[in-house]
Amino acid sequence: MTPPRDLRLVVVAIGGKTLPALDSTLAPLVELVSIGYRLVLTHGHGGPIPDPRVPALALDLGTAQAQGSIGYTLQQAFENLCRARKLTVASTTLVTRVLVDPADPAFAQPAQPIGPSYTAAQAKELRRNGWALVEAGRRGWRRVVPSPRPLRVLEADLVYRLVQAGAVPIACGGGGVPVVEGPDGYRGVDAVIEKDLASEVLATALGAARMLFVTDVERVAVNFGTPQGVEIERLTVAEARALLGAGEFAPGSMGPKVEASVRFVEAGGREAIITAPARVRAAVEGEAGTRVLAD
Repeated sequence: MTPPRDLRLVVVAIGGKTLPALDSTLAPLVELVSIGYRLVLTHGHGGPIPDPRVPALALDLGTAQAQGSIGYTLQQAFENLCRARKLTVASTTLVTRVLVDPADPAFAQPAQPIGPSYTAAQAKELRRNGWALVEAGRRGWRRVVPSPRPLRVLEADLVYRLVQAGAVPIACGGGGVPVVEGPDGYRGVDAVIEKDLASEVLATALGAARMLFVTDVERVAVNFGTPQGVEIERLTVAEARALLGAGEFAPGSMGPKVEASVRFVEAGGREAIITAPARVRAAVEGEAGTRVLAD
C-alpha cells in the first residue's frame, strides 16, 4: 500500500550528464537536507559497456555492478559534503531490482542503443552471439536491447524504512536491475529500464510529494536548439502529454523526464520539477526550473 504523500520527501533523479561534476551536482542536494528535506537519490549510467574482445556480461549483472560502483561514488561524495557542513547524515547504496513483464512488447523489438559503436565486420561477428545491432550512421553499428516498462521496485519498502530512519538511500541506479517473476522467484533478464521511469515508480511507491530531475539545462524548452526555442516554466499534465505526442521532446533525453513527470503527477504526486544543479533550491522554492502540475 502506498503511504500518505510526504511533503518533505523528494526523490531526486540525477542525470548522467551531471555526474562528472559530482560535488557541484550534490552540493545543492545537501543544502536541501540542511533545510529539512528528506531525499532519495537515483542516477543514470547503468549497465555494462559491451566489448567485442571479451565475453559479453549479462545486462542484469552489469547494471548491478554499475549500481554498486556509481552508488558508492555518490555515497562518498554526498557524505563528505554533509560532513563539511557538519550534518550527520547517513547514506547507503542499494542494488535495486525492478519488476518487468516478460510479455512486454519491448522484448520482441529491441530498440535501446547501448555501449560503443562497432564496424560492420564486428557487428557481423556479434550477431552470431545473439546480439541485435542497428546502423548508427557514420558511427557504425550499435547494440540495441529491450527497454521494458518498469512495474514495481522490489526494494521500495526497504527504501521507505531507510528514509524513515533518517538515511538518504541511493537506489534504482541505471533504472534498476530488470527482473521477471516466475514460479521459483525472480530472474534477471537482458534488458535496460529507462531510469527516469523507474525513478517515478519508486517515488510513487514511497509517497513522495515531489520528484526532482537534475539535468544539464535549467528548464525544459520547445523547439530546443533552434532560434525559435522557448523555455517553459510550467506545464500541466495535459499540456505535457500534448507536447510529448507531438514529438517535441527527444526520446533519449528530455522525453523520459517529461513522461515520468506526467506519470508521477497523475499518480498523485504534488509536482515534478526539471532543472539544473545550480538552480535546485530555487526550483524547489518555485523560482526556477520547469514544474509539471496536475492543472
